[in-house]
Amino acid sequence: MKEKVVIAYSGGLDTSYCVKYLAKEKNLEIYSAIANTGGFSEDDLKLIEENAYALGVAKHIALDVTETYYQKCIRYMVYGNVLKHNTYPLSVSSERIFQALAIVEYARKVGAKYIAHGSTGAGNDQVRFDLTFQILAPEIEILTPIRDKVLSREEEINYLKKEGVVRDWTKMAYSINKGLWGTSIGGKETLSSSKSLPSEAYPSQVKKEGSERIELGFEKGELLSVNGKTFAAKVDAIREVERLGSAYAIGRDIHVGDTIIGIKGRVGFEAAAPALILKAHHLLEKHTLTKWQMYWKEQISNWYGMMLHDAMYLEPVMRDLEAFLESTQTNVSGKVFIDLHPYHFNLVGIESDHDLMKSEFGEYGEVNKAWNGDDVKGFTKIISNSLKIYNSVNKGQLDITK
Repeated sequence: MKEKVVIAYSGGLDTSYCVKYLAKEKNLEIYSAIANTGGFSEDDLKLIEENAYALGVAKHIALDVTETYYQKCIRYMVYGNVLKHNTYPLSVSSERIFQALAIVEYARKVGAKYIAHGSTGAGNDQVRFDLTFQILAPEIEILTPIRDKVLSREEEINYLKKEGVVRDWTKMAYSINKGLWGTSIGGKETLSSSKSLPSEAYPSQVKKEGSERIELGFEKGELLSVNGKTFAAKVDAIREVERLGSAYAIGRDIHVGDTIIGIKGRVGFEAAAPALILKAHHLLEKHTLTKWQMYWKEQISNWYGMMLHDAMYLEPVMRDLEAFLESTQTNVSGKVFIDLHPYHFNLVGIESDHDLMKSEFGEYGEVNKAWNGDDVKGFTKIISNSLKIYNSVNKGQLDITK
C-alpha cells in the first residue's frame, strides 16, 4: 500500500505542482485538503475540488475554519487595531496557523505519514507551517518539494504542462492568497523595490464612483452591525463591509517589512474590510478609552501583531495579551460613520454612550467648567517643578536659545 500524504492545498500553482510531483516521483497516495479561512465561495471550492481530482488526488476535502479564525484571532487583531508597520493587517500571516491546525487534525484522522505544503524557501509561510506541524504533530514528516528543489514559478508551470495539466497559466503569474481578513498579491513587481503592482493584478476593481456613507456598529469592540443591519455571525458583518468597500477598490497597498528569516520582503494586498473596520474601531476607542488605556494598547498590540506575524501564536504569552486586549473593550461600543470614495475613505465621526467628550467638565479650547484659572496656575506650577529643579542645578541647560 502507498503511504498517505496530506497536502495543504489551495489549488494554486505551488500546491498543484506538489500533487503531481509527490504522486509521480514519490509514489504517495495524495489527500488534498483546503483549509478555508473565509476567502472562498462555494463556486470557488467546487472548482478547486474539480481541479484536485483532475490532478489525480485520491481524496479531496474542504475544511472550514472561518469561525475559529475569527474567534481566536481576528477579533483580537481588531481589539488591538493591529497593522504591521502601520500598513499591513496581517491578512495571510494571521490565517496560516489556523490552516496548519486544521491540516494537522485531518492528517491524523486519515492516518497520513506525511504532511506537505507548497511554500518556497524564501518566505514566511514555510516557518509558520513547519513550526505548527513540528510542535503539534512531531510524528508526521513534512514534505516541501518547492522549497527543497528551489523551483521558480516558470519551472513549476513547465513541469505541469509536461504532465498534461491544462490551466490558464497567465492567471498564475501572480501568487494570490485570499481569506476573510484580506488578500495578498505577489508577483514580479513585488520582487523589486521600485515597481508597483498593476491595477489588474488586484482581484477587486472599481465598480462605483462618487461617494457613499456607511455606518458600522460596534459592541464591546466587535463589529455587530453594518448600515443598521445586525449580523448574528460576526464573519458575515465583515463580509458585508468587504462587499461595500471593495466596490470602491478600497484597501489596496504594498507592505514592506522584515521577514521571519531575516530578509526584507515586499507584498501587495487588498483588504477593504480590515482597512475600514480597524480605522473605525480605532476612532471609536479614541473617544471611549482613557489616555493610559490607549497608550498601553498601542505597545501591547504592536508586540502581539509582531508575534503573530512571526509564527509565535502558540506561545502562551499570547493568551495573556488577548486577555488584556479583551478587557480594554468594555466600553468600546457605538456607531462610526465613514464616507467611501474610489480608492480611499474618510472617517466622519462617532456616536457612543461612552463618548468621553460628552462630559460636563469642559469643551476643549472653548469652555472650562470644572476648574478655574487659579487651578490651572497652581497645577502648572507644580507640574513644572522637576524641570525647574533640573534647570537650576544644571545651570540653565534647558535654555535652547543659548
